[in-house]
Amino acid sequence: MPFGLFHTRFPEIAEKETRVITVLESSEHSVFLPPGQYAFLEMFCNEPGCDWRRVFFIVTASPGENHEAVIAYGWECSKFYRTWYQQGTDEEIAMLKGPELNVGSPQGRHADAILQLFIDCLLPQTDYIERVKRHYRLFRSTVDRPRNPLLKRRRTGG
Repeated sequence: MPFGLFHTRFPEIAEKETRVITVLESSEHSVFLPPGQYAFLEMFCNEPGCDWRRVFFIVTASPGENHEAVIAYGWECSKFYRTWYQQGTDEEIAMLKGPELNVGSPQGRHADAILQLFIDCLLPQTDYIERVKRHYRLFRSTVDRPRNPLLKRRRTGG
């Protein structure tokens, strides 16, 4: 499935609402993670009809740097993912729900610590999770928008 970054479609919103966590030298997380800023960039499926209610967070340690981790998180109940992916094993369904490091993505050496940072600092914030869901709906509205039939006719010459 193809995925797209939220900030490519909604740069103004992403600039204001992308979550960045600063890990200080004195923080409990600095034992496992270098101090710095960690941005959690949201990525959603950009294939029409793909309503699986998950987000991939590409986590960067500083703007313009390569990603340090890719975290997959689904906010629906396990029953939703079981219905969506009927042939999935219990382990696969748990992975869809997450949070998990995405097995199909390269991970940096601090990926496990970044996942723990997400679990400790972001996952408990219901307002943040609701924001991610709102971003998902916005993003999906641009993907699943009905096409103008007149434009289609012009392109195909009909």
